[in-house]
Amino acid sequence: MLDSSIVNVAVPDIAQDLRAGLDTVHWVVSGYLLSLAVGLALTAYASRRFGTMRVYLVSMALFVATSAVCAVAPSIELLVTARVVQGFVGAPLVPLALSILMGKDGLSGGKVPVSAAVVLFLAPALGPSLGGLLIGAGGWRWVFLVNVPVGAAGLLLALRLRHLGTRARAEARFDPIGFLLLSAGLVTTLLGATRGSASGWGSPAPLSLVVAGIGLLAAYVRTASRRKDPPVRLDVIRSSQSLLALVLQVLASVIAFGTVFLIPVFTQQVQGHTALATGLALIPQGIVMGLGTALGQRISTHIPLRTLVTLGFAALAASSGVMLLLTDDTPLWVTAIMLCGRALAAGFVTTPLLAAFLAPLGESDLADGNTLYNITQRLGGAVGVGILGSMVATGAHSGAALAAFHQVGAVLVALALAAAVLARSLTRA
Repeated sequence: MLDSSIVNVAVPDIAQDLRAGLDTVHWVVSGYLLSLAVGLALTAYASRRFGTMRVYLVSMALFVATSAVCAVAPSIELLVTARVVQGFVGAPLVPLALSILMGKDGLSGGKVPVSAAVVLFLAPALGPSLGGLLIGAGGWRWVFLVNVPVGAAGLLLALRLRHLGTRARAEARFDPIGFLLLSAGLVTTLLGATRGSASGWGSPAPLSLVVAGIGLLAAYVRTASRRKDPPVRLDVIRSSQSLLALVLQVLASVIAFGTVFLIPVFTQQVQGHTALATGLALIPQGIVMGLGTALGQRISTHIPLRTLVTLGFAALAASSGVMLLLTDDTPLWVTAIMLCGRALAAGFVTTPLLAAFLAPLGESDLADGNTLYNITQRLGGAVGVGILGSMVATGAHSGAALAAFHQVGAVLVALALAAAVLARSLTRA
C-alpha cells in the first residue's frame, strides 16, 4: 500500500535523471496501476487454487526482486517494464494480507483488526511523506530500494505463517472468459481515468475508454452470476447494506485520498516548497489517520454505524472546506493542520464501513471479499482522482492553479455532503 502512493512524488526526479519526458515517466505510475488491476483479477482464483499463503509468499518474493530491478534501472524503458511486472506480481499482497490478518473467524464481533486498518488507510497516507523524505535524503532510487530489505524481512517472517489461510483446492477452475472481461474492464477504465487526468476530459478518448471499461465490467457482473468459480465472486455482497457500505467506501477514498496525491502538487508547484519540506508536512496526517482508524474502531462499539459514518462525512466536508482558504503563501503548518482534520474524520468513516462490508464473510470468502474491496477502492479512487487531477492540470496550464485547487476543494465538500446524506440509509447496527 505504501508503494501505491510513494512513487508519485518521484516522477519529476526520475524524468530529470533518466532524461525522459514527463508523459513517458508517468507510465512508471500508470503502468503499475494497470498491471495491478490485472493481477487483482487473478488474486481470488489463485488463492482458491493454490492456497492463500503459497500465493502470498510467491508474490512477496517476486515483488522484492522487481523492486531491486526498479532501483538499478539504467533507462526509463527498463524502469517502466519493471514497474509493470511489479504491479502484476504484487497485486495479491494487500487482499491476501488482510485475509490472513482477519483469521479463520473473519471479523470477530464485527471489528476490523487495527493492523488491517493500518495497512489499508495509514500506509497510503504516509506514502507521499516517505517518498519526499527518501528523495530528499538519497534520490529517487531509494523509493524502490527501500522495498528490498523491508520486503526480504517480511518474506522471512511470513515463512513462519505457512500454516495460516485457506488451503489449495485442486478442483477450483479458471474462468478465462470472466478473467478477460474483468481484467479488460479494469484496465480500460483505469487507462481512461489516467488519460483524463493527464490531458483533460475535453477530448473524446478518455471518456470513451471509461464508458467502454464500465461496459466490460457490467458484462462481467452478468457473467459472474452464472458461473461456479468466477475470478472474483460477487455473492460476497450479501445485502443492500453491504453494497451501500462499498459505495460509501469508494466515495471516502476519493474524498480522503484525493488530496494525498494533489496537495504535494500544490505545495511544490504553486507554493514552491521542496519535496523534502512537503514530505515532512504530510507526516502528521498519516499518523493522525492511523489514530483515527483505531479511535473509529473503538467508538463504533458505542455509536450506531449510521450516526458515526454520517458524522465522519460531515467532518470531512468541514475540513475539506479549509482548502478554499489556501493561498500562495499559506504556511505549510496550516496545510498540515487541515490535512490532519481530514485524516481524523476519514478514520471515523473507513474502518466502520470496511467492517460493515466484511463482517458477514467467513474465512473461505475473505479472499474474494478483500479482492473486490481493493478493486472497487482503487477503481473508484483512480477515476475520482483522475477527474480532480485534470481540474488541477487545466488550471496550471491556464495560469490559474490556485483557483483550480479551490474548485477541487468545493467538489470534495459537495461529495462529502452527498455521502453524509447517503449514509443515513445505513442500519444502526
